[in-house]
Amino acid sequence: MTTAAPEGPDTVAPAAPAGLSVWPASARHLPGGDVALGGVPLTEAAERFGTPLYLLDEHEVRERCRTYLRSFPDTDVLYAAKAFLCRALLHWVREEGLGLDVCSAGELECAVTAGFPPGRIVLHGNAKSPQDLETALRLGVGRIVIDSTWEIARIAALVPAGTRQKVLVRVVPGVSAGGHAAIRTGTDDQKFGLSVTDGGAERAVARILDQPGLELVGLHCHIGSQITTPEPYTAALRTVVALLARIRDRHGTALPELDLGGGHGVAHRPGETALDLPALGALLRGELAESCAGAGLPVPRLAVEPGRALVGPAGVALYRVLAVKRTGTRVFVAVDGGMSDNPRPALYGARYAPRLVGRRSTAEPRTATVVGRHCEAGDVLAADVDLPGDVRPGDLIAVPVAGAYHLSMASGYNLVGRPPVAAVVDGRARLLVRRESLADLVGRDIGP
Repeated sequence: MTTAAPEGPDTVAPAAPAGLSVWPASARHLPGGDVALGGVPLTEAAERFGTPLYLLDEHEVRERCRTYLRSFPDTDVLYAAKAFLCRALLHWVREEGLGLDVCSAGELECAVTAGFPPGRIVLHGNAKSPQDLETALRLGVGRIVIDSTWEIARIAALVPAGTRQKVLVRVVPGVSAGGHAAIRTGTDDQKFGLSVTDGGAERAVARILDQPGLELVGLHCHIGSQITTPEPYTAALRTVVALLARIRDRHGTALPELDLGGGHGVAHRPGETALDLPALGALLRGELAESCAGAGLPVPRLAVEPGRALVGPAGVALYRVLAVKRTGTRVFVAVDGGMSDNPRPALYGARYAPRLVGRRSTAEPRTATVVGRHCEAGDVLAADVDLPGDVRPGDLIAVPVAGAYHLSMASGYNLVGRPPVAAVVDGRARLLVRRESLADLVGRDIGP
């Protein structure tokens, strides 16, 4: 796989307006307390498309793709589709020169039918179904990441006679990293990959090399998500390069590819730390060259798989306030969405920085908890945040950094349809994904 190089000089994003530091670079204050995204006033978007609503800044996504290509030259940059997937987004990342990382037949079919070249797609997953594997081979996916020894024979049996499928082995380097226990995937106590420590990875390599229908081209390693420091990546890299050297010594083959996954952390609230991508890219390339030189290995082609870091900061969610309840010392601001469109606070304790938009308040701020409309006490979108003391029903609440792992993890709980997604760019807004209707939700129910 190859990654296109960006064209033109590097661009420097302007400083974020006050209070909008974690918003897309296009965010601007407007008179009367409104905010514009991509030149589109948020109140105007809410009136046109209704709420809840997700807005995706196309220019922000594209510029983040270009930042990766600048930060990781001579590297395959693969967008991790699980963060958020729609046909328009697929067009954007393809046009910017990125490949794609998918983990199901559904994601793969969506990508290929939208025109994404299958040879630039990697399929991974800890428990691939027969449909996943059959679809990957039928469509000609570029790489399959083998996650367990069981998959070796299954994939080999599906490969058409006289052909070979390129595969990588996902290894567990024994590195603990990530913003929450549920998203740390680099240690032996979780479900992904084959252990370096107990020899499982090396045994899998030996079995794959014995399969004539499989072409082992490299190793894959993903250590977690929402990682904001480079040290875990360099630690994992050194472990994996040592494994590459042992494979060379025992089997006489120098594998040409190394995929270090993603998990690059972003700031969800002002003052939080985001991973420095240019620094990470330079550090990993330097460490890879040094480690390979020390082991007498040719430097493999590097791949990375950003998801959240590409689309998370490009998205803004809009909600309408339905009720305000004051109970003792607590203030609850209930909105028309909730855990059905953003389960991350309930799953991972994720924290956000919502703000009132659409009117200018002079009231003193008061600590409040923004909650959803669902019948769960844990349906909380933002706990203990400052909102104007006069927040009231009908107000518009905006939540930045909402582009990743919101709608991709959304549900139909309480038969509340998933919100629409609209793209904003150059003062225009266009619908990408329509609102899910009650007819959509109940259409699968065929009755008694």
